[in-house]
Amino acid sequence: MAEAARRRDGRIARERMLEEAMTAIAESGLASLTMSALARRLGTSGGHILYYFGSKDLLLAEALRWSESRLTDERAALLTRRVTAPRKLELFCELYLPDGPRDPRWMLWLELWARTAGNADLRAAQDELDHAWQRDLTALLAKGVAQGRFAVPEDEVLARAVELLALLDGVSTRLLLAAPGTGTAWARTTALSAARRLVPHT
Repeated sequence: MAEAARRRDGRIARERMLEEAMTAIAESGLASLTMSALARRLGTSGGHILYYFGSKDLLLAEALRWSESRLTDERAALLTRRVTAPRKLELFCELYLPDGPRDPRWMLWLELWARTAGNADLRAAQDELDHAWQRDLTALLAKGVAQGRFAVPEDEVLARAVELLALLDGVSTRLLLAAPGTGTAWARTTALSAARRLVPHT
């Protein structure tokens, strides 16, 4: 019983660190998130955080996993909704996009992309999360094709899913960088336009 309580306390402490890390990123940006700054926010020591995560890179990867886990549930619910396949695709794109230029989840994605080349752990985390989005989008498109709602050859469904996700990444990155002419409305309009071109409706 005592061991179970310790495991539960450890899980709660770990989740609180991840939640606080995401809050700090949303408030002040990723550059300001250091182990010592996070420790001060939590009223603990940098060594205590290192005990749970080992390094800032691993903390960032786990914070992203924690944030993405909530979207995993939303995607699962979306795939079972009683709406048309084209509407599901629109909702999927909207779920994928950042909430705005300071979306902490997307700030973490950009940081991971910059760091993965020389870090196998971060690359594994990126691949894991990317695959989940690709798997669900491919399933959505395949079902729409089977229902006769999308004019896409069956053998091109995976390729269209990969291409659409790449385009959504580009739109999201420009939004995060606050590129001229961008904004949340622009991102949504551009993403849905790309989706309709890649996955035409019947």
